[in-house]
Amino acid sequence: MRQARSIRDLDGWVRFTDDRPPLVFSVFFWGSAGLLAVNFVFALRSLDVVAARWPLLEVLFYAAGAALLPVIVLWPLLPWQRGAPARRKAASVTFLAMTLLVATGGGLAGLLMVGIAVANARVVLGVRGALCYSAVTGALGFVTGLLNPAQDVLGAVVNGVLTTSLCLVLLVLVTALLQYSSRAEETRRLLADLEKAHAELAKYAARSRELAVAEERARMARDMHDSVGHYLTVINVGLQNAQRYRTARPDDAWEEVRQAQALTLEALTDTRRWVRALKPLRMDGRTGPDALRALAESFGSAGTGVAFTLHGAWPDVDEGRELVCYRVVQEGLTNALRHSGARHVQVALDCTDERVEVTVSDDGSGARPEATSNGFGLHGLRERLRGVGGELDVSAGSGRGFTLRATVPV
Repeated sequence: MRQARSIRDLDGWVRFTDDRPPLVFSVFFWGSAGLLAVNFVFALRSLDVVAARWPLLEVLFYAAGAALLPVIVLWPLLPWQRGAPARRKAASVTFLAMTLLVATGGGLAGLLMVGIAVANARVVLGVRGALCYSAVTGALGFVTGLLNPAQDVLGAVVNGVLTTSLCLVLLVLVTALLQYSSRAEETRRLLADLEKAHAELAKYAARSRELAVAEERARMARDMHDSVGHYLTVINVGLQNAQRYRTARPDDAWEEVRQAQALTLEALTDTRRWVRALKPLRMDGRTGPDALRALAESFGSAGTGVAFTLHGAWPDVDEGRELVCYRVVQEGLTNALRHSGARHVQVALDCTDERVEVTVSDDGSGARPEATSNGFGLHGLRERLRGVGGELDVSAGSGRGFTLRATVPV
């Protein structure tokens, strides 16, 4: 489909599109055709006077007038690309021949028509065809000037040279326009390919994010199965013991029941934690700091306040590293709520172009050294950080709170 071309669209005025000439060529053609028609009408009044001195002028005049009509008819049929069918090339050859006749009696308007013909010859017949047409046009101008009794030989030579020079200048101009159109078309094609590649890359990024989240979900589902399975196994053994002890050792039986009840509450808390962890990384369409802030706010309760702060601008973090940051905040908040008895928890993001530092600190009771080194959650977190080249630092002490600091390189 041809694009609309306005007077402000310079590219549309000088570009070859859809086997059609640039708009400026159409304007020159119809302008010169109109001038030629007006010139012929007004020249009829004085033709007899001039023809009395040069009888050949009358023949050239009527030949030029007769050639104008087929030139106008052929204009919409002309091909404007190399490799056109033979029938359409024949239309171009006929058009070139008719413009030679028009040029003999058309003055300046005829020369404009010749310029349009040079452009068509360059596009359809190539440089050699355009050069041949220019040479024939120059020779015709020389012969016409030589036959004119009002001109001498020098005038005829000047007429032929000027006509040929005009054709050559137009040939260079049309060649430049063709190169411009070719490069513009290549640029548009490359731009379209670039936009397509960008769209594919966006789809790939979305799929990569979904794959990273799916892999994390699968891993956490396995961990959840192991954790909850362990609780249920211990609870089952305790209840079996209580059943055996219920008559001979009732106190021990009730102790087993109390332990099973306590383990059930722990299993329920742990299950809720895993269910919360299995929420997708995109929380209500949010990612990056927005997703981490939403995660932190979801852990707040009446007994524990959670504050979130961001320093610096969030860098271009890939899906895997963003997921690691998400898990660091999740593990830090889970530990603070489950083990430390903290009243206040602070989640801080410190961002630079090279790394993201995630810190989760609380004012709780801290943790024992063996818990920070052998804890299942922290061990898994260290493995995730090692996978992306990051580091985990844990600071804990009895009664002095707990701080979890992870550095994730971009």
